[in-house]
Amino acid sequence: MIYFITDNIITSLGFNTAENFAAVKAGHVGIEIINDKTLYPDQFPASLVNTERLDEEFAKLSAKEKFTRLEKMLILSVTDALKHSDVDIRSDRTGIILSTTKGNIDLLEPQKKQMFEEDRLHLWKLGRVLAGYFGNPNEPVVLSNACISGVLAINIAAGLIRQGKYDNMVVTGGDIVSQFVVSGFMSFMSLSPKPCKPFDEARDGLSLGEGAGTIILSNKGRAGENIIFKGGGSANDANHISGPSRTGEGSYIAIERAFREAGVAGKDIDHISAHGTATSYNDEMESIAIGRHRMEHVPVSSFKGNWGHTLGAAGIVETAMMLTEMKENLLLKTAGFEKPGVSVPVNVIDKTENKTLNTCLKMASGFGGTNAALVVRKIKV
Repeated sequence: MIYFITDNIITSLGFNTAENFAAVKAGHVGIEIINDKTLYPDQFPASLVNTERLDEEFAKLSAKEKFTRLEKMLILSVTDALKHSDVDIRSDRTGIILSTTKGNIDLLEPQKKQMFEEDRLHLWKLGRVLAGYFGNPNEPVVLSNACISGVLAINIAAGLIRQGKYDNMVVTGGDIVSQFVVSGFMSFMSLSPKPCKPFDEARDGLSLGEGAGTIILSNKGRAGENIIFKGGGSANDANHISGPSRTGEGSYIAIERAFREAGVAGKDIDHISAHGTATSYNDEMESIAIGRHRMEHVPVSSFKGNWGHTLGAAGIVETAMMLTEMKENLLLKTAGFEKPGVSVPVNVIDKTENKTLNTCLKMASGFGGTNAALVVRKIKV
């Protein structure tokens, strides 16, 4: 069995999982109007990690080297997760997987180009910076597959443990809101002028967010209640460079593969943590895929209305929130959702409520037709 040992979430709503969970439970939204011309000429809504607190928390680590904004987030996230486990990150039996879409992309900006060595911009270098900081002897796996990167990283980490290559895997991921990223999404005209509204009739685009997350998996659980990885899957619908399949084909197949590996079916799922970007096509496609698996009745949620789309961190921080929901047996409402706006009547959570959660599904989709899914289950050891 592959166990979820501990996790961390860093977003605009907090610097650990407990802070973020409490904020979402209270209905807080970290998406604000940003007026920063170094990011974009006009104001736009986004969810940003508090820079002052980031620097304060990082200063406590007494790091002697200079690190980028994203590196600070990732190091803090991994450090906090490790505090709540007995995993030895310096062991050759512990692997690291980094999930990110753009890494240190802000180093392309003229005012930052001279601050770090040129290769710091590359994703492989970011992975080695992390491994070097923590003294891990293994070559880190760097995974960058659009917005399914986080879920895919968890699936691959579980596979590496299952194969016996590692006993423990530290899965960490993050992205920042940068000039490059904002300009790119603006060119797609995919950003909402207000905080996003997943699955809602009035949804008109996504909200960008930044953050980092870490999940530690192991082949050894703890006494008592545990949550285990049951199965994962991925598929590419090959529909369009940015638009998902209108039939939900890729997402449907990814879920089917995850179910097959997990040995479950739609009737066994207690809760779905959707990708839920609040774009017209994504939410529609996900609802179709959910419906094709006959899960219209299963409670569905999205956390992007709370802290935006965190790109390479999304699959990790959203899975960590789902794991906490399972521990608390609590379904958190989808911020921004008011009136159903998809063709398949899926059961979007519109109010926080108690429910026994034993088996849950995480979905993810991204540019290039990418789709991924994973299934987790609660057990007692």
